[in-house]
Amino acid sequence: MKKIIATKQAPAPIGPYNQAVLANNTLYISGQIALNPKTNSLVLSSIEEETKQVMENLKAILNVENLTFENVIKSSIFISDMNNFGIINQVYGSYFNAETAPARETVEVAQLPKSVNVEISMIAVK
Repeated sequence: MKKIIATKQAPAPIGPYNQAVLANNTLYISGQIALNPKTNSLVLSSIEEETKQVMENLKAILNVENLTFENVIKSSIFISDMNNFGIINQVYGSYFNAETAPARETVEVAQLPKSVNVEISMIAVK
């Protein structure tokens, strides 16, 4: 059985999907982009600010189930330009303890929704 997770502290979905789904003790978080949930506008002032907004959106969804980044077991990062990898990685890494960081892949893609530079999805376990 699955439980749909939704919060106004993260952007509403822009398609036929939910922010996250909880199945048993596993939380599957849909890919998040840098939409500010308060203004519904994109945060694209810098790659650092964009990545930070993505991480804050993920954090808000984790919080619905009283989870933190320590509960994350897998991340998938999609970026539009691998030249931004270092900056994205630095911001992303600041949310984790390096010794307990989750498994992850980072993939460069041709285009992302709303032409953003980064999208991140996560899987977390209670």
